[in-house]
Amino acid sequence: MLLAGGYGTVGAELARMAAARWPLLLTGRSVERGQELARETGAQLRRWDLADPTPFQAKVRAVVGVVNDPDDRVLRAAVRGGVPYVDVTRWTARLQRAATVAALLGPKAPVLLSSAWMGGVTSLVAAALADGLGGADGVEIAIRWDLKDRAGADSVEFMDRLGLDYEVVLDGRRQTIMPLSDVRNVRIGATATRVARIDTPEQFTLPLTLGTGTATTRIGFSSAASTSALLVAKRIGFFRWGRGERFTSARRALLYSPGEGGVAEVRVDVGHRGRTRIAMITDPAGQAHLTAVGALMGLLRVLGADGAAPAQGVIFPEMTPIPEQVIAMLGEQGVDVRIADAERRLAA
Repeated sequence: MLLAGGYGTVGAELARMAAARWPLLLTGRSVERGQELARETGAQLRRWDLADPTPFQAKVRAVVGVVNDPDDRVLRAAVRGGVPYVDVTRWTARLQRAATVAALLGPKAPVLLSSAWMGGVTSLVAAALADGLGGADGVEIAIRWDLKDRAGADSVEFMDRLGLDYEVVLDGRRQTIMPLSDVRNVRIGATATRVARIDTPEQFTLPLTLGTGTATTRIGFSSAASTSALLVAKRIGFFRWGRGERFTSARRALLYSPGEGGVAEVRVDVGHRGRTRIAMITDPAGQAHLTAVGALMGLLRVLGADGAAPAQGVIFPEMTPIPEQVIAMLGEQGVDVRIADAERRLAA
C-alpha cells in the first residue's frame, strides 16, 4: 500500500491505522522525516518529490494521495498502472479536473476522489442519513474548526480560495456565491458556533450523486475572535486584493497556529420530504485523525474490503453501496456519531 505524503500529519495517522492491515510504502520529499514513523509501523520509505519530474515506479496494491498533487502525477501513475487510487487532498476545482483526467485515461481500477471535508466523512454520513430518510432534498454541513488541534501546513490551504466566488446548488438551481457569506449561528455539539460559507467538494458532488436540491457547507472556529477576524478580512476585501503567492503567508497566518491536539466536530443535516435528520460527528483524536479515518474507509471501498463488491471507475465517497454500515464503521475507529430527528432548520 503506497501512501504518497505518508508521513505528513494526516499521512502518519493513516499509516498507523493501515499498518495492521497491509504492508506500507511511505513516500515524501525527505525520507529522513519518515524514519521514526517507519520504525513504528514497519513501513518502507522512498523519496518521491511531486515537484521533481524524475519517474517513480513501485509495485503496490493501492495508492492513497495524502499530499497535494497539483500536476496529477500520483493520479496518472495509479491509473496507468491499473492500481486502485484514493485521494483526500483536493479542493473543488482540482477535484473536477482530476475526475476529468481520470475519465479520459479510462481507469481499469477504481478512482475514489474523497476530498469532501475530513477525507469524505461528511459525505459518507450524509449518504447514511439519506438512506434512512429515503432520499436527500438538502444537505447542510457545519464545521467547528478547533484552533488548538494539530494541523499540517496544507490544512488551511482553503484560505487561498476565500477570494474566489464558487458555484453551489440552492433549491435546485446553480448559483455563484461569495465565500464567508450567509453567516449563521449553529449549535455544533454543545457549542453555538458562528459559521459562514466555504467552498468544499461535497457541494459539487452531492447534487450529482444524491440528487440534493441544496448542498451547503459552512465553517466556524473554536475562537469567536478568529471567526470575527476572518469575517472582517473578508469585509475589507483582503481575500480579493490579497490573492497570489505574495500574500500566502499573511492569509494562512490568520488561522494556521497548530496546537498539541483538539477535537473535530462536524454537524450534518439532511432533509427529505419535510423530515430532517441531524448527525453530530465528534472525533476526540482530532481533525487529522478524522481525515485519516475517511481515507481508510476509502481504501476499504476501492479494495472491496468493506464487504461490498470492489468499486469501479471514478467515484465519490457518498456513492457507498453500504450506507447502513457507515456509522458503525466510523465508531470502530473511535469516531462518535449521534443521530437525531429534527423539525427545525439547521440555523438557530
